[in-house]
Amino acid sequence: MAQVTDRASGPWSAAHRLVTVAVIFLVTTIAFEAMAVSTAMPVVAQELDAVRSYGLAFSIMLTGELVGIVVSGMWSDQSGPVPPLILGQLLFAAGSVIAGLSVNFSMLLTGRLVTGLGAGLIIVALYVVIGRAYPEAVRPTVFSWLSAAWVLPALVGPPVAGVVTTTWSWRWVFLLAVVPVAVTYVVVLSRRRQIEGEAVAASAMHRSRSRTIAVTGVVVALSAGVMQVGAERIVPLNAAAIGATGLGLVGLAVAVPRLVPRGTHRMARGLPSVMASRFLLIGTFDGAMTFVPLMLVAERGLTPGLAGLMLSVGAVGWTLGSFIQANAAYADRKPALVSAGGGFLAGGILVLACVAAFDLPSLVVGVGAALSGLGMGLATASTSVLALSLSRPEEYGAAGSSLNISDVLGSVIGLSLAGAVFAALHDPSGSDAPVFLLMWAGLAGAALLVIPGGRRARP
Repeated sequence: MAQVTDRASGPWSAAHRLVTVAVIFLVTTIAFEAMAVSTAMPVVAQELDAVRSYGLAFSIMLTGELVGIVVSGMWSDQSGPVPPLILGQLLFAAGSVIAGLSVNFSMLLTGRLVTGLGAGLIIVALYVVIGRAYPEAVRPTVFSWLSAAWVLPALVGPPVAGVVTTTWSWRWVFLLAVVPVAVTYVVVLSRRRQIEGEAVAASAMHRSRSRTIAVTGVVVALSAGVMQVGAERIVPLNAAAIGATGLGLVGLAVAVPRLVPRGTHRMARGLPSVMASRFLLIGTFDGAMTFVPLMLVAERGLTPGLAGLMLSVGAVGWTLGSFIQANAAYADRKPALVSAGGGFLAGGILVLACVAAFDLPSLVVGVGAALSGLGMGLATASTSVLALSLSRPEEYGAAGSSLNISDVLGSVIGLSLAGAVFAALHDPSGSDAPVFLLMWAGLAGAALLVIPGGRRARP
């Protein structure tokens, strides 16, 4: 009887169908926007005369997303998921419009910041929606659909964005994101009671801890933003940029340890090494792959569509790695998979460095992207499993929060460092091949640190 009830209340049953569509559409839209913008950004940077600040367009969005994540968690616990979900959709759409209508790079950065804030609010609120709107037996199925919602945009987003950018304008890559958000906004309002679910009263201690985490997360985001702006303008050397970079680093050094397990900075055995490995994985991968389209378009003369295909190749490798780690034969070997993933990732980024150093054919970039994606598929899913297995049930929420913070902060730091190197050494009148070589070689070295991190990611 229970099995019949579960099937009747599944994600595609009449009771949940619209909510499931809204959830998947929102995740797909966020994922598509991220992959599509990566493809279109080389053209955007050239048209707005901001190639030097290329990396800032990505890291500034992640700063906004970090703020959204910590605020949404506290807000959802206190008021339910609907308020942050509604505001998140409005901000995501508004940011996309601002970016699509940008007349200069500062306006584009403003749009990206607003978009990131909206995405952060949405992502956390959706997890609360799944917990409240679906029966427990149905939730694994919903999460599997969410995984698919990330994979498909990674495969089709870059080539579609390339066609849109070449045929019409890069502005439509941003503006078209408003359409699915408008549809889901109507669905959320029409199913508000169902999405809200049964309210859960938070304890006074939980509310206090949530507020502390939210405040600390905002400090981290602001510190990261100040550091990004300062690092991007540090060359030629000036006191203001150096001071801003230093202030941001101090803020991160003080606030970040409060949001991750103690000992993360030194890769202490167990959960701290899991978080440190996750930070390095996301930081090095995002820092490396974000600049692949720029190199192929600016240095090799490829169209945005062809450059975007390289990102799709990386997504295929990621999917393959995820399937491999899910094999029952590797159920007890997750730490080894993390180390292996770090090795594949470092090797893939090193292939990119060799392309820049030895002027290898552009197709070799696909080999590097595939190896990097394979490493990420093996390691990131394994770190998620380890984070739960190394935590007590009452600590699952804290472990999940630490993983999300490691993801976003790793991406922000990786993009900021890579962007700072590119901004400092970019030659508007010559080739940037030596810059790409230096940047990718450094990131490959950082990715190698995941190998010992995986070995320590055990009880």
